[in-house]
Amino acid sequence: MRTTLAGTCMLVGALSAAAVLPAFAANRTLGTYKLNIAKSSYTPAPNPVVDLTVTRELSAHGTTQTTDGKLAGNVHLHASYTSKGDGSPVPVKGNAPFTIIAVKQVDANTITDHRMNTANHYRASGRTVFTHHGNTMTVTIKGINGAGKEFTQILVFDKQ
Repeated sequence: MRTTLAGTCMLVGALSAAAVLPAFAANRTLGTYKLNIAKSSYTPAPNPVVDLTVTRELSAHGTTQTTDGKLAGNVHLHASYTSKGDGSPVPVKGNAPFTIIAVKQVDANTITDHRMNTANHYRASGRTVFTHHGNTMTVTIKGINGAGKEFTQILVFDKQ
């Protein structure tokens, strides 16, 4: 009986892993991405971003995205949020220019979002596109910054 029970547990464990592994493999949006500042742009110049690293990982409540880096003037940036990718607004923790984000997973390669700051004028829409193999993440953000000025930001990231 012990051998049968142990064999059954191993089979159930193997089947569970087999069911979960394709889900991880299919989500090319997960991983750590480093900003390629030479390929990135900001209008109007200058780009306020100096360095960024974005980590996207599965969590109990969806996908958690953590961003760490440096802005112009040697200002450190740390922000994180967890989203189900269904377009529902969620709070952003840290010191990002926005305090709320609503993220929608459009397809395997595309994510859209709407960002806002409840304390100032910041309002923007973003579109994140991942290459087929997930090697590059390009984030295009258009909106109004905290000072009420229009901006367009294109951030290109390389997967680490």
